[in-house]
Amino acid sequence: MNIIYMDNNATTKIAPEVLEAMMPYLTDYYGNASSMHSFGGVVGRELNAAREKVAALINAEPGEIIFTSCGTESDSTAIHAAIRSQPEKKHIITTRVEHPAIKNLVEYLGKNGYRVTWVPVDKTGVLDLDYLYGHLSDDTAVVSIMWANNESGVIFPIDDIAETLLARGIVFHSDAVQAVGKIPVDVKKTGLNMLSLSGHKIHAPKGVGALYVKKGTRFSPFMIGGHQERNRRGGTENTASIIGLGRACELAGTHLAEIVTRVRALRDRLENGLLEKVPNALLNGKKDARLPNTTNISFEYIEGEAILLMMDQLGICASSGSACTSGSLEPSHVLRAMGVPFTAAHGSVRFSLSTYNTEKEVNFVVENLPPIIERLRNMSPFWKEGACKVQ
Repeated sequence: MNIIYMDNNATTKIAPEVLEAMMPYLTDYYGNASSMHSFGGVVGRELNAAREKVAALINAEPGEIIFTSCGTESDSTAIHAAIRSQPEKKHIITTRVEHPAIKNLVEYLGKNGYRVTWVPVDKTGVLDLDYLYGHLSDDTAVVSIMWANNESGVIFPIDDIAETLLARGIVFHSDAVQAVGKIPVDVKKTGLNMLSLSGHKIHAPKGVGALYVKKGTRFSPFMIGGHQERNRRGGTENTASIIGLGRACELAGTHLAEIVTRVRALRDRLENGLLEKVPNALLNGKKDARLPNTTNISFEYIEGEAILLMMDQLGICASSGSACTSGSLEPSHVLRAMGVPFTAAHGSVRFSLSTYNTEKEVNFVVENLPPIIERLRNMSPFWKEGACKVQ
């Protein structure tokens, strides 16, 4: 059975070019980059080259890049750096639709001495900027807002938010894990203080990420240990994966145009085909201001898990929400925040494409998913009654 992989917001395949770049540093060049000998120096030079490639993708300076183990570590590092460097400030602002890497951390801090403001979104997933700006205060230690939502694909106006926050001297962090490599990201233009990215979202391996820290931003390390990363993140570097991340960022820069054109066209073909063929199907998220690879569609009166299982039998891989929460029986917190009806929230499916997807694959899904929906609805008492009894 051929696999049709449309779950790239959860993780991506390692690009062949990335694996090729990594292999010598998993086999022949195994020296420690911090060593004084020339054998380790070879690795050290490649780490520096990788740092330059990561920086180039987001228009940063190489010295502003800290390598981490993942996007979650980058997020935690940014939030803790902001609050530790300003112990007198006890207010944190974030959104109701953040990834669990931010959401769960901020909830924890809210139970341990911090006051948290959760910025709402409207039914299309658009952020309420008036609410955000109205809750800024001199006590605000950090504002953390994702660049693009991992479930709906909705892109937030990070440039505009940064202008307001920086004018007030408030530290601004963005979880840009879903945005980097899919849309242009320019930290110099935006001016925000910190930004998180993750390797496995852009065809690098799992277990490597990066945190951008703007020069001059007060910073307190999260990982305490050795002198690595200029004393900003202790621990021996994951050299092969970092080199892979550098190559992936290099490739991402060359593929941006393809993503915003060909991949977007595939996404639209998939989305429009399903919305036309399936009654009572709802698009979740603003039509235009979305990631070009992402669509989230709710099919009313049936369970998303059942849809995924039946698609899986055909080799189609998608998701019912965030990969970090899809094991939960609760409807997505993102869709709840958007006010998606309960009859639809449980039946949501997220498709997220990459440059590896083809028109043939999209046509296969458009042809085979509508009969699955029809079959499941014929088995559903809620569909037959025209209403969901579950409260």
